[in-house]
Amino acid sequence: MEAAGEKKRRVCVTGAGGYLASWLVKLLLSRGYFVHGTVRDPGDPKNAHLKNLDSAAENLQLFKADMLDYNSIVSAIAGCEGVFHVACPVPSKKASNPEAKAPAPLHPYVFEVLAAVEVIAPAVTGTLNVLKASSEAKVKRVVVVSSVAAVSMSPNWPKGEIRDENCWSDEEYCRKTENWYFLSKTLAEREALDFAEKNRLDVVTVCPSFIIGPLLQSTINASSLILINLLKGVRPIVENRVLYIVDVRDVADALLLVYEEPSASGRHICAPHRVKMHDLVDILKRLYPHYKYPEISTEVEEDCEMRSVKLNNLGWKCRTLQDCLTDTIEDHRAAGRLDMV
Repeated sequence: MEAAGEKKRRVCVTGAGGYLASWLVKLLLSRGYFVHGTVRDPGDPKNAHLKNLDSAAENLQLFKADMLDYNSIVSAIAGCEGVFHVACPVPSKKASNPEAKAPAPLHPYVFEVLAAVEVIAPAVTGTLNVLKASSEAKVKRVVVVSSVAAVSMSPNWPKGEIRDENCWSDEEYCRKTENWYFLSKTLAEREALDFAEKNRLDVVTVCPSFIIGPLLQSTINASSLILINLLKGVRPIVENRVLYIVDVRDVADALLLVYEEPSASGRHICAPHRVKMHDLVDILKRLYPHYKYPEISTEVEEDCEMRSVKLNNLGWKCRTLQDCLTDTIEDHRAAGRLDMV
């Protein structure tokens, strides 16, 4: 608890028990923030890692909240000067609406981990609930985690031109190709920025690419499972597609940077490492030659160059791709995840 006469900076992190959010909570605590973390069940053992973080006993309070339950969000945000909306609501039941299924994925490994779940309405409604509650609480700034999925599905972007924060995924193209996840991220981010403009709420967004890195939580998240399956050769053959990679700790740094930097505004692409699947496998083979890697099949023609210029101009720094991969794999090895079937 806060000492008498001491008033710490209070912020709320939604979905605090998740992969990225856990690292953000850890970072915020290390910087002296008092954190309100929303989770579905504060007593769930899968959230125990949050309570074990340094300074958590004094500076972390967990709130039972559902992003689709407005009143629970209001309670969590009350008293906070800033909000980080990291949670992405994903109902457990099978999708009943064809426009609410997970995407027909661009990357082959995504198919192994994304189930057919309702994603569009929860993503948009959850985001708007957080923004409305933030506006009522008169918070100073809201940071919304989006995705490069809201940038990259843009077939009409000029060929050969680098995608920047002015580039948006084409909503109708996402519907036509049934890329529902891309559509959900696009709609949610647009709604966030539209709400900000109409309600004079200070909102900035960050669009990370494929996130890897060490895990703080006990459960294996989707992007970590994708890399684990790559090392284990779950799919014997994959296409030579482009992948943008970023370390989870660097994304957490980016989120805090755009929150604290007064000049930050609008969208921020967070996708520092561009690598073809063939080159990624070569790097991994050199670092860890004893795993069962897939063969690389046909070349896929892709025109989706993007940069993290806005973040870099704010002073954001990131780890090298090799450091990111090494730290991730060493963490998986130490935890025995690469031995799991």
